[in-house]
Order: sequence, then C-alpha cells, then structure tokens
Amino acid sequence: MKSFLEYVAEDIINKYGHDLSRTAIVFPNKRASLFLNEHLARLTDHPVWSPSYITISDLFRQQSNLQVADPIKLVCDLHQSFVTCTGIDETLDHFYGWGQLLLSDFDDIDKNMADADRVFANLRDIHELDDVSYLTDEQRAIIQQFFSNFSEDHNSALKERFLKLWSHFADIYHDFNQRLTSQGLAYEGALYRNVVEALSSPTTPFPALYDRYLFVGFNLLHQVEKRLFKWLKQEGKAFFYWDFDHYYMQQEAGFYLSQYLDDFPNELDNNDDDLYRQFQQPKQITYISAPTENIQARYMSTWLKEHQRYADGKRTAILLCDEHLLPVAIHCIPEEVDKVNVTTGYPLVQTPAASFVNLLIDLQIGGFRPRLMRAIRRHPYYKYLTDELLRSCDTESLFQTEAIFLWIARLLRHVAQQAQQDTTTEQMASLRDEAIFRTYTLINRLAGLVASGDLSVNLTTLQRLVHQLIQTTSIPFHGEPAEGIQIMGILESRNLDFDHVLMLSCNEGNMPKGVSDSSFIPHSLRKAYDLTTIDHKTSIYAYYFHRLLQRASDVTLVYNNATDDGQTGEMSRFMLQLLVESGHPIRQFTLKAGQQIISRKAEAAEKTPQVMELLKARFAKQSDTRHALLTPTAINTYRRCALKFFYRYVGGLKEPDEEELRIDDRLFGIVFHAASQYIYEQLMQQSHRIEKVQLQQILQSKSAIEMAVDRAFREQLPDKQAYSGLQLINREVIIHYVRQLLQIDLQLAPFTIHQLEREVIDDWTIHQGDTSFTTTIGGTIDRLDAVVTDQQERIRVIDYKTGGGTMKTLPDVESIFETSDTHNGYYLQTLLYSSIVRQSPRLNKEQLPVSPALLFIQHSAGDDYDPTLLFGKEKILDVQPFIAPFREKLQECIDEIFNPDMPLMPVEDQKKCRNCPYARLCGRN
Repeated sequence: MKSFLEYVAEDIINKYGHDLSRTAIVFPNKRASLFLNEHLARLTDHPVWSPSYITISDLFRQQSNLQVADPIKLVCDLHQSFVTCTGIDETLDHFYGWGQLLLSDFDDIDKNMADADRVFANLRDIHELDDVSYLTDEQRAIIQQFFSNFSEDHNSALKERFLKLWSHFADIYHDFNQRLTSQGLAYEGALYRNVVEALSSPTTPFPALYDRYLFVGFNLLHQVEKRLFKWLKQEGKAFFYWDFDHYYMQQEAGFYLSQYLDDFPNELDNNDDDLYRQFQQPKQITYISAPTENIQARYMSTWLKEHQRYADGKRTAILLCDEHLLPVAIHCIPEEVDKVNVTTGYPLVQTPAASFVNLLIDLQIGGFRPRLMRAIRRHPYYKYLTDELLRSCDTESLFQTEAIFLWIARLLRHVAQQAQQDTTTEQMASLRDEAIFRTYTLINRLAGLVASGDLSVNLTTLQRLVHQLIQTTSIPFHGEPAEGIQIMGILESRNLDFDHVLMLSCNEGNMPKGVSDSSFIPHSLRKAYDLTTIDHKTSIYAYYFHRLLQRASDVTLVYNNATDDGQTGEMSRFMLQLLVESGHPIRQFTLKAGQQIISRKAEAAEKTPQVMELLKARFAKQSDTRHALLTPTAINTYRRCALKFFYRYVGGLKEPDEEELRIDDRLFGIVFHAASQYIYEQLMQQSHRIEKVQLQQILQSKSAIEMAVDRAFREQLPDKQAYSGLQLINREVIIHYVRQLLQIDLQLAPFTIHQLEREVIDDWTIHQGDTSFTTTIGGTIDRLDAVVTDQQERIRVIDYKTGGGTMKTLPDVESIFETSDTHNGYYLQTLLYSSIVRQSPRLNKEQLPVSPALLFIQHSAGDDYDPTLLFGKEKILDVQPFIAPFREKLQECIDEIFNPDMPLMPVEDQKKCRNCPYARLCGRN
C-alpha cells in the first residue's frame, strides 16, 4: 500500500525538482514532516535541498511581531480584565476553569473573523441588531428566535445572572486584547486575525519568506486560514494537497473537504483510483468488545504477536481513543517488540513529582506538623532530602507565594541531582527525571508570573491552581518517530497511513471525543455567526476515523461493552456506520477475562529473608538512610492482626479513605485536634502558663472558637467552598467539644502547657541471636502540660479521643499485653509516651512525676472529670514505678515482630475482619 505522503513526495519531485530550499511545506502538525522528508530522500539518488517544514501556526507567527503567550499567562491576564470590567472579585482558582472556556470563545471568534461586539450584543435590546444586512435570511431567523427568549416576559434568576455576565463580555474582549498587545503578546486567534487583516493593508506587505507554500493534509479551515490561503493563491504561491476518499466525501466525514476543492484545487489527480478509491478495497476488519479498559490494553500484546504484526514496525499503529489507557498500554508491550514510538503524553498527575509538590504546599498551608511530616516522610523523594532543606522556605519575605514557588523549585532541583546517583530506580529513571523536569518548569513559570505581578494568590488558591495545572499537564516521550510501532492519540495520526491499525476504547464518547458545546456563546448564536459548533467537531472526528482506515488492510476496533461506572457500553457511531454502509465483511468477537472463582483462606506470611529485609529497611535505624518510626499504632496493629501489619507496614499498602469516613471518623478527630491547637497556640504566644481569665475570655467569645474550627476545616478540606449539611452538623459538634475542653481546663487553671503536637522518640535494641540492631519507637503527643493537684506538680501526657468510647480500667501493666482490645492499645500508647517523657532530661528537666491521660471529650462533662489513667482504682500519678515492667513486656512484643521464626499470622476471631480493608487480600471477604 502506497501512502498519501509518498504520492505527495513524488508529485513535489516531479514538479519542483531537487532544489526545494525556497519551498515551505505546511502541515496541520509537525509529525508528518519526518515521514515526508524520508519519502523525499528515498525517491532519488540525487542530493535534494530539503524544503522547510512548518505548521500552520508557525506560518502565522512568522508574519507577526506579536508572540503567543503561554496558557497560564493568558488566563491570568484574562482574570485581570474580568475583574476590571465586571467588578466581580472572583478568585483565580475559581476563575481558571471557566476562564479557559471564555478564552476558547474569544479564540474562536477571531479565527472565524466574527465581530465580537455583534456576537456579544445586548440581549435585552433586540433593536441593537436592526442592521443585520450582513446576515443571511437563515441567520437572521435563528437570532430572532434566540433573542425572543430574553424579553421581559421570559426573565428568571438564572437568565438575569447570565445577562449580567454577558453584558460585560465585549468589554472584557477588548480590554484583554489591549492588555496583551501592550505587552507584545496575543492569544493564537488574535494573532491569526491580525495577520489576515494586515493582508489588505498596503503599508504592511506580507513578508514572503519562500517562493511557494505547499499546504498538505488539511481538513477544517477557519476563516483566517481560508483568507490566507486565498491571498497566497492569488499571489501564485499557494498549492494544495488534499487527502480523502470518494467513499466518504458525500458523508459527514467529507463535509469540509468537499467545500474546499473548488477554491483550493488539489495538486494530485482527484480521479486517481489508486489514491482516492482505497476505502472499499478488500480489508480485514474486526470488532472486539471487552468488559474492561484494562483487558483491552492487555489484548494489545496478543494482537501484536498475531501474524507477527510487530515485525512491520512503523506500518503498525495502536490508537488510544482514551489516552488514560497509556500507562497500562505501555506495560503491555510484548518483549518481542524492539522499537516503539509513543506520541501520547504520560499524565504528570500520576507521577511522584506531582504528589511531592502537593505535599510541599500542604506543609506551607498546615505548618510543619507531625502529621504532615509523617506524610512527606513516606514519599519516595524524601530519601533525597534533609529536614534543613524542607524548612528552608523564607515565607516571611514580602512575596510569600514567590518564595514558596522558589523553595519548591529548589527542592525539586535537589531531588533531581540526588536521584541521578540512585541506582535502585534505574529502570524508571527516565520517567522520573522527565516528571521532575516538567514539574520544575511549571513551578518556575508560576514563580515568574508572581514576580511579574501577573499572578497574585493566597496559599489556598495557590494549592488549587497548582493542582489544576498538574491535572492538565503531560510528559512527552522521546523517540524516533519514523521507526517502530506507533502508539498515538487520534490527532497524531493525521496525514499518516498504516497497514495494521488497532484502535482501543473506540466507544461512543471517545470517538468522537466528548463533543459538546462547552461555550458561553449559545449554540444558536454560534451557528448564526459561523462559529465552531458541535456539528463541526463531529465532522472533524468522522474525517480522522475514516481517513485512518482508508488505506489500512488490517483493522481491529476494540470497545468497552460494560455499562457500569458511567459507561454506556456503546460502540462508536462511526463503527455502526461502517457496519451498515461500508459493505465490508466485519468479524465480531468478545474478550473475556478468563477468571474463575477460587476459594481462598487466610494464610500466614512467612518472614522470609526478603520480608525481613523489608522490615529492617523500614524500621531499622541506620546512620546513612532514613527510616520510619515504629509507632504505637503499628505495634497495636501487629497485636490485633499480624497479617494486617504485614500488608500495611511491610507491603506498604495504605488503607483507603472512604469519603464518608473522612469526615465522620478520621477527619473529625483531626479537625478537633487542629482547632484546639490553634486556640492554645494563641494563648501560648503570651505565656505558656494558662490563667483562668484567659480561658474565660475565649469561652465568652463565641467567634474565637468558631474561627479556629473554620480554619481547621479549611485546611483539611481546601477544595470545599461551603459546608455541606453533614459538615455543618460536625462543625457545631466540634465547636461544642472545643468549648467542653476549655471548660475542663478552666477547672484546672492555672496550669502550664509545655508542648502541643510534640513528637517523642526512643531507640530500642532488638536482639537476634548473636546480632542486634536498633529501631526507633515513638509518635506524637497531643498535649504535654503540667498541673498541680494535691499540692503536687506533675506532667500530663494527654491523648485526645473524640470517638464514642469510654475509658476502661486495666488492673496492671501485664494486662495491657494480654489482649489486643482497643483500650489496651490506648494504654500502650500513652504509657509509652509517658515513659519516654519521664526519662528524658530535655522534656522533664525537673524530673517531675509524669502521668498518662486519655481525654474522652464526649464523656468529659462532669465537674470532677479526670482523664488520668488508672490501674485498678489507683490513678497513675507517676509512671516511674511501671516503666521497668512495661518496657520488659514491650520488648518481648517488639522482639516478636522482628523474630524471623515467627510468621505473621491472621487474627483468629474473624468478626474483627468485617471492616478490615485488607479482608479481600487475605481471603476473608
């Protein structure tokens, strides 16, 4: 099969010879130029002066003194124009999404040479459109019908808001263009329009850099492109090569090309059957339905091996109609494939670099709290950092946001440098380095916009903006486009022909790609003013689909037939059309998972050398690498179910956070802790000694407590703009709990708060035969204070509990380790922290008695409430007498964790497995 570009190359050589130095070949995109250049080189034994290959965008930009601004800069400037013209103080992160939509509308208006003032005419006054002589009868009828909806008889609150916004669009359009022009900038549509409008001006001649312009493989042309083509054609410098097939020229796919052939004649013979009547030549077409997206991607490996399709290299293409399949598809490339060229970008949001940046911003918003520090210590990039680097951000500077961006960029640069020396991740080094570079470039660009004054946001807005930008950024793959199997999106296939085509996820909604009228300009007005409509978009994809298939001899189209998770299970409308109209025999098959139900039972995880290596790598203290704390939570998890400990801490499988649980359980406690901390941090700014009068003032000031709770909610739910019903209820409950805590403390005042959210650690030695190693045990104390009771000062180690339980009393130290109940775990945690504080000269300089305390906030309303733990009926006023037996029992437990001869067993009581997130893994669900 001879490709379209081969025909073009032959025609160019025949007509223009070997000296093409004064010829520009213009493509819709850059990709096809490499293939055409290869064909030109193969056609002759003589040296060929290569033509210049440019895109249509390059051609317009060559003719203008303006520069196209980057997308972030454009939306930032559009936001400024929006605020100036409307007076609406919309935050940038809220504006960003629909700012892109408005920018797209402005771009469409300019590329189609529409009059923005007429498009955005006052809808209330149809008389503004009295002069509509420039419109056709059909256009006038459409506009009259549309405007009738905005008479006084058809008003509503929604229409009022739309009208208020609409009335400013023309002003925003002009202000935005003036703002950009003053900086020597433009968006693409505005630049194109300026170039075309200058063509009619004798004072600004078109700078013809080439003797001829060959336009190859275009489909949809905007008005600006049509006018440029006509002008160059009149000058005798424009020549056109169209790619089509007579089979679909009278269908939707040929809607545009059929209009252009008269005005812009084809350089190739339209009646050449070898070139333009290939669609109905014999083809092997196969439709395959699959129940999941991943099964489709895995089928790619089978398809490539069949008939050794992979051996044809660049004559084989895999099209991803849903580009989210790319990560799975990459892993499904069979070993037999030698060379692959991937044109679709890898999503930046799926890389560690993206999560690293989000964590760094969390640190700036929430402060360097233990909870956030624990999160960043679990990140794979943390091993390349030091705490000094993490805390090096100068947020006190005048330009705080810029300082944070520069701090993030500095850390990314440091990670990149250190990662180069890390040989453990060599296999994914290229992706890691590219992800860091792409993220670094994005952050640096934002820092530049802040420095120039184009971007001015607070930290919360900054976080949302960075998240949005990362979501829309992809990492390009590097390779040799003219070699190997081609994995691409549908847009990258323009002008290219393949013998073997596999199209994955060819569902309605993916092909055509989610076509919708996402625009501020209603469909009827878009149609009336010849702007791009949904009909245009569908025709474009119809052309891409049919053009790709027209010269292929082996076509396989795979679609998802599942109807769950929002899937419709429908094959593309183009597949249905092919099935009904093409006349080709089409085979249809269904992929099945080939799975069968296997009965499983929970099995112990043996501590193999590999498991022991993972355990030590995670928890053993080493001088040259970082390790995780062995926390009371981890120890208690082991005591409740050693197999769960294996999944969570050895395997590194984190428990999923369900949306409902986030606010009802985990987040509820976090917000209470944070709100309490804010209030006491305020008091501690004056003195660490808390007086009654201070607490009374806060209790009398309802707003102080509410502000602390609202601040805590904002930091934990930065994407929420308003409380939901459930969150409002929880807010009131937390306010009540914080007030209750202050009432308890009022009875004790005066007292001294030493630390809030204080991390405490202690090194423990584990003995294994003749060898030993050290691990670090510890965690975070909610509150460390000192009170005086019965004329005796003592330090309290307090752990807040917001759940519905009550404090159970245990008889002695040994009973803590007899069962794995939740309250036994509470005792273990607080006694561990208390023993560390009691023996620490730094935390307990005066060697005061230290008592453990569990403050169950729901059950603390009584006047005589005391959170101090008890053994039997005796309060633990000093933990000192219990340290030795406690440490002895805890040592036994820790030694057992690291004992290679003791497997990690599942819990015997299966009732405890009901809510376990790992139940399916071990076979108990």
